[in-house]
Amino acid sequence: MSKTKPRQTAYAHRTLGFGVPATSDPHHFVVRIPRGNASAVLILEHLGMGSESAREQVIDRMLLERHRWTAIRAEVQRAFNARLKEHNLATGTWKVGDTPLDRLLGKELCVLAWAIEHLEPDKIGVAVRSWLALRPEERWWLFGMTAIATGGIQDGDKGWRVALRYALGDVAQNALLKTRSLPDMGAPWGQTLPLFKE
Repeated sequence: MSKTKPRQTAYAHRTLGFGVPATSDPHHFVVRIPRGNASAVLILEHLGMGSESAREQVIDRMLLERHRWTAIRAEVQRAFNARLKEHNLATGTWKVGDTPLDRLLGKELCVLAWAIEHLEPDKIGVAVRSWLALRPEERWWLFGMTAIATGGIQDGDKGWRVALRYALGDVAQNALLKTRSLPDMGAPWGQTLPLFKE
């Protein structure tokens, strides 16, 4: 009988949490989940060694009510892990305490969290689907536009934060639009014009 050793996965590089490089103080985000089921979840941005001064190293980005966090966490984890696998990186899970996130994934999470912070609970699923439909680059752009003026904990009812709520949490347009049939005018729709004939 031959014994085969279990195949170990060789990742592109060592990471912590959701894709944070295991290096000295990189720019990253942290999701702080307290014990119990009632306390709010805090999303922080750690600027890392690139920050101007130690005083400005951490920015509190979002304090999300626990029931809202619970409504999005599984889908966000699934989406982030799929992306990490594409880049041959270890996957992550949300844990009580601090869970680090890659800086780009953290920006994307903030966009969704900002969109649902004051959204009616029955529309959170719509916001998640709309967020999933965005490309990562679109989420990064939305983060940049929002964070510049309204990126703090107290900015929930201002500017881009309100715009995100409406943009992601509104009813999907394809659910509102109804198609109709065109009347048969006897036109040869199946025929091509002579211009395009060979």
